[in-house]
Amino acid sequence: MDRAIYTALGAANAALNRQAITANNLANASTTGFRAQLMAYRAVPVNGPSVPTRTLVTESTPYNDTTMGAVHQTDRDLDVALPKDGWLAVQLPDGGEGYTRDGNIEVDSEGMLRVRGLPLLGDGGPLSVPPQSKITIGPDGTLTALGAGDEPKSLAQVGRVKMVNASAEALHMEDDGLFHVNGNGAPLPLDPDLRLMPGMLESSNVSPVKTMVDMIATARSFEMHMKIISTVDDNEKSANQLLTLG
Repeated sequence: MDRAIYTALGAANAALNRQAITANNLANASTTGFRAQLMAYRAVPVNGPSVPTRTLVTESTPYNDTTMGAVHQTDRDLDVALPKDGWLAVQLPDGGEGYTRDGNIEVDSEGMLRVRGLPLLGDGGPLSVPPQSKITIGPDGTLTALGAGDEPKSLAQVGRVKMVNASAEALHMEDDGLFHVNGNGAPLPLDPDLRLMPGMLESSNVSPVKTMVDMIATARSFEMHMKIISTVDDNEKSANQLLTLG
């Protein structure tokens, strides 16, 4: 069989993977703090008795767009935005740590602070506050609570949000939508110098228009490679017919 089929098949498979990443980005265009995932490929020359111009493709190291999304004001006490390389730490179901830029913090019925349904970590473990209390977060991550009916002077510090500093190269995003330390390394330490922005949220850095254009371009690329496979297959059939006649 002509090796062009394998060459085109590899490119078509790469286009499918790229389309899946692009569709996921588009689905998260309105997700708070989402970092668009990028897909990269590199050419691999085909060595051996083949046409020298033919190359296969293979996935390169996937990474995420580090561009910050737009930061908008919400005036909600539990909304926070982080600097470029800042991350909030959350506790995973297995007890490990995951990292997110989603600053939309919620308080459940038991007073546990959560982000995306996962416990928000502080400098001493998962953070919790007295039920029905008014919560405020300072720029340094200090968490204070005022109980219902208490005097303002009763304001008490209940913990500090764990913020870590990590470049995009040190983390990778998994299927849970959270970022994890490369190589399952040790949890990152709290960075006391980081400052967050209370009452603000960072939107997704995905551009819906650009992502739609990428989806159309990828779909056309896939169709082109499938057409190549079909053309090569037709040529093989014609060659077999000539051999039969001979």
